[in-house]
Amino acid sequence: MSEPVRLSIEGSVARIVIDNPPVNATALAVRQGLVSALEAAIAAGVARIVLTGAGRTFVAGADAREFDAPPQPPLLADVVERIEQSPVPVVAALNGAALGGGLEIALACRLRLAAPGIAVGLPEVTLGLVPGAGGTQRLPRLTGLAAALSLIAEGRTIDAAQAERLGIVDAVVSDPAEAARTHPIPARPATGALPPPAADNAAVEAARAQARRRMAGQNAPPEAIALVDAAAHFPFSEGLARERATFFALRNSDQAAALRHVFFAERAALARTRQPGGPDIASAIVVGGGTMGAAIAYALAGAGITVTLVESDAAGTARARDNIGRLYAEAVSRGRTSAAAAEADCAARFTFRTGYDGLPPADIAIEAVFEDLAVKRQVFAALAAALPQTTILATNTSFLDVNRIAEGLPAPARFLGLHFFSPAHIMKLLEVIRGRDTAPETLAAALRLAGRLKKIPVLAGVCDGFIGNRILTRYRQTCDVMLLAGALPAGVDAAMRGFGMAMGPYEVQDLSGLDIAYANRKRLGWRTRTDIRYVAIADRIVEETGRLGRKTGAGWYDYAGGRATPSATVEAIVAEESARAGIVRRPFAAGEIVARATAAMIAEGFAILEDGIAERAADIDLVLVHGYGFPRWRGGPMHDAARGGLAAFLARLEALAAEDPLTFSVPGLLRRLVAEGRSPDEI
Repeated sequence: MSEPVRLSIEGSVARIVIDNPPVNATALAVRQGLVSALEAAIAAGVARIVLTGAGRTFVAGADAREFDAPPQPPLLADVVERIEQSPVPVVAALNGAALGGGLEIALACRLRLAAPGIAVGLPEVTLGLVPGAGGTQRLPRLTGLAAALSLIAEGRTIDAAQAERLGIVDAVVSDPAEAARTHPIPARPATGALPPPAADNAAVEAARAQARRRMAGQNAPPEAIALVDAAAHFPFSEGLARERATFFALRNSDQAAALRHVFFAERAALARTRQPGGPDIASAIVVGGGTMGAAIAYALAGAGITVTLVESDAAGTARARDNIGRLYAEAVSRGRTSAAAAEADCAARFTFRTGYDGLPPADIAIEAVFEDLAVKRQVFAALAAALPQTTILATNTSFLDVNRIAEGLPAPARFLGLHFFSPAHIMKLLEVIRGRDTAPETLAAALRLAGRLKKIPVLAGVCDGFIGNRILTRYRQTCDVMLLAGALPAGVDAAMRGFGMAMGPYEVQDLSGLDIAYANRKRLGWRTRTDIRYVAIADRIVEETGRLGRKTGAGWYDYAGGRATPSATVEAIVAEESARAGIVRRPFAAGEIVARATAAMIAEGFAILEDGIAERAADIDLVLVHGYGFPRWRGGPMHDAARGGLAAFLARLEALAAEDPLTFSVPGLLRRLVAEGRSPDEI
């Protein structure tokens, strides 16, 4: 292995290269190496020191794995201070991304040159932290308060050209390392010695409002805002002290641990997209041009894949064209492309067909028709007859048995499920469903496709609802039981939003349509099951009132004027069902609602692990975070349970199961993990 930091001297110029793949993170060995190399270069009497990174990255932040251990000197803040105070000017040659600690190192340099298009930013808030090596104090001295607040409090990254306009880098050049040898060094003080930024109360209040709106419940953004604001009101040394104290206070917080957990889970999931095997997807057929099918097709086209979109009749084909056209129009309206480019891309990428006759060969065919087993099997029978047996066949089912859909197909090893989430061209989650006969090379090809689509792929086995919808079903069922006992939809939704969910369960149902869950309950025969506590409220709303959610102007809520308001009709049905069950209604505090709802999610997660549907607990967390609005800063339900202590959760779940065994049960896996003192991540 090469040294993580290398020093070479050519004439009067010293060159220090950080080489700690894959992203040159500022691990302990890098920090130690930087100090040693800097001292050696100064002692050599050079005129300038060029600092750059190996590979395609300058430095893309700290080594997050070190955050679970006590900090070891030299701390990055001390390294950065040594760079800034160096008697020999240090020039940052930003050959690639300069993020987090990487940008803090660069800010301490006397000159910053950047390669075109590189990413620059201080995204620490996305890991529940604030910059800890002077970023909150140095950046606003270069950019002013408003720009620094936007970058630091939101965790945004910008490109080199934007960084140059803001004064973060001095110039954008094709070869920063070479240019750094001779580029004139500005006659200005070190960044930390620059005058403080002007106070900007309006920008601070705007940043706080933005954080409340977009990052509600998170601790790091308001702390970051306070630190950037402090740069305008306190001496540099005091600002640094405040920043360091805040960084260490947040470093081992529950939120930082949760966000690190999701970060590493995402990295592990993305590693799957680099598996070899199976074809590289260049052409696709999508059957069904409705909202979901069109969005899947649009996402494929956006990844450079040619798409044939198939419908059953001329009217369906016309609707499919319109749906694709609307997606391109949305991209134009948001400034992501021009009208001319959108028209050219659509013409180059899309072919629309009615029926299956004469379909062109394709690497993959994805079915995206409505959730009916017989219809889906008809689609795949037609595809199997029309396409070569080398074509991968994928179903986009949300609930149905992938193995039953595949029954009778020739070459079943090429068949699997690809459960996209709506809107499919935006949502990052993709459940990749391994069928009974799915071949490893089929999975590998599908996972690489997920990578091209910039999705987070999670492998799942076959069961009703796979990972996400299986947990969602249990979550909603538990919330319905609380309605029966005394809660109301608005109270449940408010409690879950307060917990950090993007939306409450009844708001989500109104958005997606009550008919979807209603059809699923009918399919599963909930009315006649004796192993669950059946609650008739939702079925009565659909059957007796025709309220299907926002699309009909009424669902769990009324939508007069477009705003959701509690419905007297729904509340009357809720009260009637409580009386029919002989239940004396009682109030539910928000904390109890959250405790019961999350206990249902977590318990189902353990059952999913026990059944082998998910490979690891972190995958369940990814599904809930990316597909169902579970707060990222809580790390997902499985992490949340482990962080709070599995023994404590087991005791809580046992109490709930004793009270209501039809709603709650204790998975054997949970008992075993507690008995063995293991966490879900150790399975």
